[in-house]
Amino acid sequence: MKRYVLALDLVDDAQRMAEYEAAHVRIWPQVREHLHATGVLNMEIYRLGTRMCMVMEVDEALYTPQAAALAAAHNPVIQEWETLMWRYQQATPWTPAGEKWTEMKRIFDLSVQ
Repeated sequence: MKRYVLALDLVDDAQRMAEYEAAHVRIWPQVREHLHATGVLNMEIYRLGTRMCMVMEVDEALYTPQAAALAAAHNPVIQEWETLMWRYQQATPWTPAGEKWTEMKRIFDLSVQ
């Protein structure tokens, strides 16, 4: 199992942030199925103000960011979900152009101390 930690910002609007959180109370079944099919074993999203942090645990035998992106690009329901979510999201100042969630660099691991 591999863990990815990614960051993304929300649009600084209280109503939009509330709508975004409400959309994640129960995600669309097709989104959940897509995540499992691409090898995502678990996913959590945390928010502080407008900054979000996603923690994904994946099956290394199934998941690669490239394969997941390709599967998403060929799935109209996932594209609809992503278009809807982009109404609430915005890239961080450090996100490369054209990307959304950006992998964070781990700088500390207690288990190796």
